[in-house]
Amino acid sequence: MPDERPLGESIEARRRLAAATRLVIERMVASGAPTTMLEAAAERMEAFAETLAEYPYGRTYEGFAEPANAPRPQEFFDHSPLSGSANPVAAPMQLEVVDDVVRGKVRFGAAYEGPPGCLHGGFVAAVHDEILGLANSLNHNPGMTGTLTVRYRKPTPLHVDLRLEATFDGVDGRKQYCSSRLYAGDVLCNEADGIFVTIGYERFKQLLEDRETRTGR
Repeated sequence: MPDERPLGESIEARRRLAAATRLVIERMVASGAPTTMLEAAAERMEAFAETLAEYPYGRTYEGFAEPANAPRPQEFFDHSPLSGSANPVAAPMQLEVVDDVVRGKVRFGAAYEGPPGCLHGGFVAAVHDEILGLANSLNHNPGMTGTLTVRYRKPTPLHVDLRLEATFDGVDGRKQYCSSRLYAGDVLCNEADGIFVTIGYERFKQLLEDRETRTGR
């Protein structure tokens, strides 16, 4: 029988599965395993995907309405492709709010490589979009990214702990301004500015309805 418990009751199992999948991804992309082993692993993964297809599929938005009010920001972002501990494509980033400053850390492995030994520039931008989004929520009126400007100062190394910080800098009507920085040790690797535009509940509801139309679920 399918497990019909609410999504929240299965979150720890989802996080564990995501961590295991993340480990497979990290080891697979740079693996020197023989073809026969890779083919066998692919067959097992395909079989598991078919098993999951037997169960209801979809996404629910649950948890804290405002990330800034959550005791642990990850509780809100569990499904985020950047910081979600229940999403296997996430590194994931560890975030917290301290004295109205978003602070965090993350370590990227081989699966995120762009230049040799360095984080792909697209992921750099995505990291800033994520932490700026949380900083934007500190105004208790979250919005969506309108403009994201990233300045690449130094290559961002893989396999080391990176330090993140972001602040909410001001508001002008529906526009909200934030800034962020990413460091490797004391070296500033990149920084960004974001302008977020607030949206109403009706617009958010329409996005949910559009998603259901596209997926048929």
